[in-house]
Amino acid sequence: MLQPGQMPAEAGGPTVTRIGVIGTGVMGADHARLLTEAVSGARVGGVFDVDGGRARGVAAASGGARVFADPYALIVDDGIDAVLIASSDATHEDYVLACVAAGKPVLCEKPLAPTVEACARIVEAEIEHGSRLITVGFMRRFDPGYTGMRALLTAGEIGAPLLMHNVHRNPAAVPGLPGSALITNSAVHELDIVRWLFGEEIVEVAVHTPRPSGQAGGTQDPQLLVLTTESGVLADVEIFANARYGYEVRCELVGETGTVTVDAPPPTSLRRGGLHARALPGDWRPRFAEAYRLELQDWIDGAAGGASAWDGFAATFVAHACVAALTSGDRHAVELPPVPALYRR
Repeated sequence: MLQPGQMPAEAGGPTVTRIGVIGTGVMGADHARLLTEAVSGARVGGVFDVDGGRARGVAAASGGARVFADPYALIVDDGIDAVLIASSDATHEDYVLACVAAGKPVLCEKPLAPTVEACARIVEAEIEHGSRLITVGFMRRFDPGYTGMRALLTAGEIGAPLLMHNVHRNPAAVPGLPGSALITNSAVHELDIVRWLFGEEIVEVAVHTPRPSGQAGGTQDPQLLVLTTESGVLADVEIFANARYGYEVRCELVGETGTVTVDAPPPTSLRRGGLHARALPGDWRPRFAEAYRLELQDWIDGAAGGASAWDGFAATFVAHACVAALTSGDRHAVELPPVPALYRR
């Protein structure tokens, strides 16, 4: 189970981890649903949201969880064993630091924090605590497509890796969204996957910008990121936030002797009148539903398969290097600090 210590058991039943959920918008509500319906060994013990009505709705749907008026009271409450943070990005640092101070495991949705400096403060606090309490919600590490790709690469099925092509498209974004947000809010998933897949750091980045789409509402969209890893693998990331036709994430890994492709897992496809078609989801939840479930189960089981606080720091660090490259139009070197001992495997 989650560490530290043995979590309390329900009377006469198996050990159950009582989760406090902070933030009950689209993401938090979906996590609460999965914890209630699809994850073993856990239940939602409490919720907080700035929108009290929304919090009460999620609490009721979670089997009558307690509704807290203060997120910090939820964190320190004896009836909460671990905390899941799905609130706005700007709140992450304070809530994660409060969890570390309380000695409670925490799963924080990405980003760990919006700035490199805030992520560094979180890492420093966890190091001072002396053990790992923080998991960052990079759920693609649990997606069967990506884990299958990694297994084939590790087994040597395609030889040494050379190139990785990534596509990340959303149907629409908020008009006027800063171009940097496409990197820090969307492409950051690919930044994490590249580090996780190859087990090495990204050392150089470049960002190329075609003419903006007329559907982008003033945002520099799409963008093409080119990443270079320590061993010389090149990974490109096409991020297109206003693709209009649906949500789509896919990638191809090119090795010396073969390739591996990850694509959306369509449940059905249609052949009719000379057309072969499949439905695409409107957002990320259907595409990564199984990844989210597996991520939560791994966290509850204490299996430590998720991204660490250091991974969260590294992803934000590289994302901001990409933003610098976007601004300057030049290649940008990435020099991450040495990995602290707590995070070495």
